[in-house]
Amino acid sequence: MEKRVLSMGNTGIEVNLPTILRDCVGGNTQVTIEAGTLDEALQRLCTTYPLLRIHLYDETAQLRPHVLIFYNEESTRWLERLDIPLQPGDRLEILQAVSGG
Repeated sequence: MEKRVLSMGNTGIEVNLPTILRDCVGGNTQVTIEAGTLDEALQRLCTTYPLLRIHLYDETAQLRPHVLIFYNEESTRWLERLDIPLQPGDRLEILQAVSGG
């Protein structure tokens, strides 16, 4: 019965990832994560795909400077909080700057 309570209100959020990170998510460039809030979605993404955590966050659990995460086209860096309830159709897009010479 606890599982029902925990899963109630969860929404599947579409997460688009750059090709460079697809090895971390089984070769996919898009995954769906079930969560109730934006913060929970980000945590579940890293729990479900642990290799992503080292690419997205540094040792102090801060988003790496070269990583941008957009929630419905708005940068999460500009959001005041991440405990935003998810709605059907919400999506995340992760972008990672790549440099080379």
